[in-house]
Amino acid sequence: MTDHLSPSRLDATSISGLPVVASRHPLRWLTAAVVLFVAVVAGYTLVENDNFQWQVVGHYLFNSLILHGLWVTIWLTVVSMVIGIVLGLLLAVMRMSSNPFVSGASRIYIWFFRGTPVLVQLVFWYNLAALFPTLSFGIPFGGPTFVTGSANTLISPYTAALLGLGLNEAAYMAEIVRGGVNSVEAGQVEAARALALRFGEIMRQVVLPQAMRVIIPPTGNETIGMLKTTSLVSVIALSDLLYSAQTIYSHNFETIPLLLTTCAWYLLATSVLTFGQGFLERRFSAGSALSPRRRGLRLVSFR
Repeated sequence: MTDHLSPSRLDATSISGLPVVASRHPLRWLTAAVVLFVAVVAGYTLVENDNFQWQVVGHYLFNSLILHGLWVTIWLTVVSMVIGIVLGLLLAVMRMSSNPFVSGASRIYIWFFRGTPVLVQLVFWYNLAALFPTLSFGIPFGGPTFVTGSANTLISPYTAALLGLGLNEAAYMAEIVRGGVNSVEAGQVEAARALALRFGEIMRQVVLPQAMRVIIPPTGNETIGMLKTTSLVSVIALSDLLYSAQTIYSHNFETIPLLLTTCAWYLLATSVLTFGQGFLERRFSAGSALSPRRRGLRLVSFR
């Protein structure tokens, strides 16, 4: 009986009669060699250059002032992102409203806060007392005043930092949320309305669970960016991580080692945030055609 072999078991040489030669990728090996060479040179420079003063970096890495600044940086990042996400969600809903006044107010807010530098906004809030020496809460146009106080007392460096960072972030989060909501097919919203679901139920049960796949990646990037943007609060004398390092090297003049210490903590914090972002992306993309594992295409291939 003739043994019928499946095509997968046939040797390639029995089909064409020619030997099979593996593909060569000289450019790939050349690229790898260049990258390896640059890495070796960079590593050698970091180790051999005594001006980096790694022993000083190790000495100040767990300094109490540096750790306090790290805590302030993390606290500012978390609170500012909470303000930005909550207010951004509200602005996104307003932006998509059919009421032209509500939609217009959201557009103006986003236009203003995205169009002015966050550093300028921080300095503005910090110097708000020059514009409004006294802040009060009550009914305008001659109505009664319920609460009043000095702007210098109410607008502390912490308050100015949260206002500057949080309100600015809300403008970007509004556009991120709006893009995520618009990515959901309109037919699903119409089907939910046909089931007599209210607006809030449609958003919670239909729109947001699907929009989160689009919202989370840029939100993770915004969070990482916010962590680094908090370094701007040093201009208003808030003792974040950078300001703490500046305070130390203004006395001992060890500028480079203290900046390297700051970079080490920023890199560690951003690495943790990057890991968390990846976990959330996998969590919300599970079972979806948009899963990173299913859409992982190599856009660039060196051969």
